[in-house]
Amino acid sequence: MAGRFVGWVARLSVAWCVAMSPSWAQEVGSEIQSAARIWVAEAVQTASSAASGAMRMEVSLGSLDPRLKLAPCGNMESYLPPGSKLWGKARVGVRCVDGITRWNVTLPVTVNAWGKAWVVRHQLPTGAVIGPDDVVEAEVNWAEEPSAILRDPALWSGFQVAKPLSTGQALRANMVRPAQVFQVGSPVRVVAQGAGFQIASDGQALTAGVVGQSARVRMESGRVASGTVLDVKTVKIDL
Repeated sequence: MAGRFVGWVARLSVAWCVAMSPSWAQEVGSEIQSAARIWVAEAVQTASSAASGAMRMEVSLGSLDPRLKLAPCGNMESYLPPGSKLWGKARVGVRCVDGITRWNVTLPVTVNAWGKAWVVRHQLPTGAVIGPDDVVEAEVNWAEEPSAILRDPALWSGFQVAKPLSTGQALRANMVRPAQVFQVGSPVRVVAQGAGFQIASDGQALTAGVVGQSARVRMESGRVASGTVLDVKTVKIDL
């Protein structure tokens, strides 16, 4: 009986040593890389298919930390960590859901998305108003920065530069701001609109006007009200 017990312990020890040997560790590492690579490729393909416009996607998967010694796993599950997205520099997780030891690791991944965008022709200082002559269309990496690319000219034409821009920079949402269309004291047209009627009168701006934003005006009657700036001389007030 004692001999059988010793033999069983010996076989268990041998099995454990084999499972944790360098060759097994390398095999587990290769399986993790493969699982992550397949999952990322499918996820990026799905995302690019759903996106509007033609994008050229590039994916680069990093390596697992070679110091990790992970036990074999019967079933691995790849996932995207909470708060992350496959855009630019990110990490993808792989966890063991069926094995002697339940482990969980992450690998670095870089996703580049190349597509057409508007880039600055020359340096633009803060406050400059952007026009068609200031930009040119070129292919850029949309995922190089987190801020969204401004593909539609309506989102940047006539807007002001929010921070200094250098030649070759792609226009992004955090680089522009609506332009000021009138100053304090400027004469404006006030359009008061209610259910089934509209009244227009002259007024004076009490605050600077930016299209789409709120501004305070004094009407001919002396009444002060706030409304939405529509253009260079019109403020709409909803009654």
